[in-house]
Amino acid sequence: MLPFSLQLKDGFPVSDQILSAVRKAVLTGQLKEGDLFPSVRSLSQELTISPTTAHKVVSQLKSAGYLVARPGIGMVVGVPDLPNKSERINLLSPACQDLLAQAQELGLDLDDVLTALRNNHRKSS
Repeated sequence: MLPFSLQLKDGFPVSDQILSAVRKAVLTGQLKEGDLFPSVRSLSQELTISPTTAHKVVSQLKSAGYLVARPGIGMVVGVPDLPNKSERINLLSPACQDLLAQAQELGLDLDDVLTALRNNHRKSS
């Protein structure tokens, strides 16, 4: 079982979706510093993706400081410096695209979406 939430969607590169999901999990505390991260093989099998794609994702996460190699243990979660606000906003992009697609299917415009967001924000505050 993966230690982060992810639902792969058509039309977006798989590696980008995984990177985004892991970053979000670290930023929200779902993944904590020192947590064991799945091996390339496990990641590949769990997500039914190629080992090459899984290796690319792990390498990028390691380069960005989200993963740290621990001899004898494997990859563990690292916590890089918090991304700037623009980068954190970028992490919302896939969710925004999904929301806008759903709104379009329902015949709703941007004002309707903003109203829904405001209503839900009030409920969660």
